[in-house]
Amino acid sequence: MVGEPVNVNEFQELAREALPKMYYDFYAGGAEDQYTLKENVEAFHRIMIRPRILVDVSRVDMSTTVLGYKISAPILIAPTALHKLAHPEGEITTARAAAASKTIMVLSFTSSCTVEEVASSCNAIRFFQLYVYKQREIAAMLVQRAERNGYKALVVTVDSPRFGRREADIKNKMVAPRLKNLEGLLSIEADSDNGSNLEAYANKTMDASLCWKDIEWLKSITNLPILIKGVLTGEDAIKAAEVGVAGIMVSNHGARQLDYTDATINVLEEVVRAVRGRVPVFLDGGVRRGTDIFKALALGAQAVLIGRPVIFGLAAKGEHGVRQVIQMLKDELEITMALAGCRSVKDITRRHVRTERERLHAML
Repeated sequence: MVGEPVNVNEFQELAREALPKMYYDFYAGGAEDQYTLKENVEAFHRIMIRPRILVDVSRVDMSTTVLGYKISAPILIAPTALHKLAHPEGEITTARAAAASKTIMVLSFTSSCTVEEVASSCNAIRFFQLYVYKQREIAAMLVQRAERNGYKALVVTVDSPRFGRREADIKNKMVAPRLKNLEGLLSIEADSDNGSNLEAYANKTMDASLCWKDIEWLKSITNLPILIKGVLTGEDAIKAAEVGVAGIMVSNHGARQLDYTDATINVLEEVVRAVRGRVPVFLDGGVRRGTDIFKALALGAQAVLIGRPVIFGLAAKGEHGVRQVIQMLKDELEITMALAGCRSVKDITRRHVRTERERLHAML
């Protein structure tokens, strides 16, 4: 038994105790060998901080802006599926915690509460994450609903032409509940005798033909800014900037899609250098400590997104758990900034970290 958690990692054990095995495995698991799942976290451990001393850090300001919206710290809530598997009130609870924490929640397309239910739950800045299905009119209708309900941006996930092979879900024969946002829009029965019906459903609905010109199509049907989530190379970052996205989320889908991709923190700088300040870059994946956030900002991220820690907080302690997770990361970031000699997030520079590659190069 874990006592009162003192860091974000300890919420994972509390969630394991609280959840049925099928649901815990669904949230915690990654694709195939889960190599990237481990690397997303461990790659942070190989980046060292270079603190500056004798700086007046009697006041530390962690606030920043995302697309012009002020948030209390550079921490956003990543889009994650089916929060009602973790807590009876699902995404409504998560949304209230995000609002109380003065940050932005990205609501998942595969949420267990509707766009409308979450919008009416509390007053806050929210973004909506979108998958583009084979039936394009579904995407168009959801975009309209998000706009109508005051969502401020669209986050288009672009790393899922097919569903990643998540072996825990296959073994557990994971059964996906019906998606609330799609009620009355889609009727696909996805039976799978030899594994996860989630996988069977996704592969029937996901549009494997989605390509760059479809970002133009999305821009033509909405006035909302469009961010794309799932960029892992400089080449794709350049293309994203060229088609006019409002932001790039460096993400490997929490290591749930393609195994043996690089940890996101390892490719962040490549993406940042490729876009050369034309669009903001965000880091998703593996963030468990305030030091991780500091390292991501030093390597050029405007903010980070947290996914599993939010789910684990929700499963363990509901709204209070999510608020606690965010507050722990804020407290750790504040201490890290103070000890590294940074009064504000603008003061965190590339000179404040040394990557593994730089350390090895210095030894030559």
